[in-house]
Amino acid sequence: MVLDHLGASLKDALKKLAGKTVVDRAAVEELVRDLQRALLGADVNVRLVKGLSEAIRTRSVDEQPPKGMSVREHVLRIVYQELIRLMGSTTDVSLQHQRILLAGLQGSGKTTTTAKLARYFQRKGMKVAVICADTFRPGALDQLSTLCQQIGVTCYGEPGKEDAVAIVKKGLAKLSGTEVVIIDTQGRHALEKTLIDEIIQINTVSKADHRWLVIDAALGQQASEQARRFHEAIDIDGVIITKMDGTAKGGGALSAVSETRSGIVFIGAGETIEDLERFDPDSFISRLLGMGDLKSLAERAEEAIGEQEVDVNALMRGRFTLRDMYKQLEAINRMGPLKQIMSMLPLGSLEVPSDAIDVTSTKMSRYRVIMDSMTPLELDDPNLISGSRIHRIARGAGASPEEVRELLKYFRMMQRALKGMRGGKYNVQRMMKRFSGMQ
Repeated sequence: MVLDHLGASLKDALKKLAGKTVVDRAAVEELVRDLQRALLGADVNVRLVKGLSEAIRTRSVDEQPPKGMSVREHVLRIVYQELIRLMGSTTDVSLQHQRILLAGLQGSGKTTTTAKLARYFQRKGMKVAVICADTFRPGALDQLSTLCQQIGVTCYGEPGKEDAVAIVKKGLAKLSGTEVVIIDTQGRHALEKTLIDEIIQINTVSKADHRWLVIDAALGQQASEQARRFHEAIDIDGVIITKMDGTAKGGGALSAVSETRSGIVFIGAGETIEDLERFDPDSFISRLLGMGDLKSLAERAEEAIGEQEVDVNALMRGRFTLRDMYKQLEAINRMGPLKQIMSMLPLGSLEVPSDAIDVTSTKMSRYRVIMDSMTPLELDDPNLISGSRIHRIARGAGASPEEVRELLKYFRMMQRALKGMRGGKYNVQRMMKRFSGMQ
C-alpha cells in the first residue's frame, strides 16, 4: 500500500532526527533531504516539496521553541505542521437534506464510490438513495443495484433507457422524501464536449447541492488538470480520491488536488463498502507518522458499537481479556477493516505485523467457536491456557491445537499493542499535544 510506504519513509526520517544528540542546521538539512526523497517517491509535486523544504529550513532557524519544548521537538512539530499544510484543506460534509452529483473519468471507481458514500450517510443515520445516470457503461446499473442491496439502500435506474437527464428527473420525483440523494453519472473525459454538456444538464436539472469529482489516485499530478476542467463546467466543490492503496502516485493526487479550488472530501483505500474515509489533513498526517487518529476511531466506535457491546475506554487502556474479545470481535468488525482500525491507534514505534491484523470474518467466527470451548476461568485469565488445556479446548471446538495457539497469539498481540498506547516510552498524548502546539 502506497500510504504504508510513504508513512514508513516519513517515520524513518523523523526517527533519524529523534536519535541525534545535537539538532543543528546540518541535522535539519539531512531531515529535509530525507523528507524530499519520501515525498517525491510518492509523486508529490516538486514545487510543493521545495516549498515545504524551505518552510522547514526557515522556521527551524527563525522560530524559537515554545516554552518547555526542546529544539528536537520544535523541529518535529514544524515538520508535522508543514506536512498538514502541504495536503491542503478539507471540505465540510453536512448531515442534512442534500443532493450530491458525482462526476469523474471512466474507470475512476465512481460507481463503487457512490455505494460507499451511501453507506457513509447511512451510518450517520440519514435516509439515503442513489440514482444511476450512467446509461453508457454495460452493467453499471446492475453493479450499483447489487452494491446498494448489500446495505439496504434504494437504487433508482431505468434499464435500457439512454436519456440520463430524464432518468434523473424521474428518479428525483420518486425519491422526493429521501434526505440524501446521490447521482452516479457516466464516466467522461473533461475534454469530451458532448459528455460535459450532458453533465451540465444533469447538474441544472438536479439542482445539486454538491458536485464532487471522483479521481483515481493513479492519475497522480494529472488530477489537478482534470479537477480544474470539471470545475469550469459544473463548479466542483469537493474531490474524492479513490484507490489510494494501489499506486505510487497517491501523494501526487493528494497534493495536486489540494492546489485547486476544490478541497478533498473523502479518500477510498480498499475494496469493501466501508472503505471510504473523511479526509482531514491533521488526522491523515497523524496516521502517516504513526501517531494514530483517536478522533476518527471514537467516531467509528460510536456509530458501530453499542455501549453494552464494548467498553471502548477499557479497550484503549489495554484492559483486554479473552472474555472481552469474545464479545468485541464482531463489534470491532462492524467498525470497518481491522487494518484501518489499527492505523487509528497511536502505536508509536510498536510495529504490528500485517498478517496479525488481516483477520477475516470467517476467522473471527472460528475464534468464537474455539472460545466457546473455554471455561469462564480461562476466558478471564488466558495465562492458565497451556499444554493439556489447549488440547482439551481444541477437541471441544473441533479444531487443531495449532488453531488454539494462533488464537492466543492473536489475543496477546492485540493486548500488547493496546497497552503500548499507555504512558512510558510511548507517551502518545504528550507527543500529539506537542506536535499540534496544544498546551
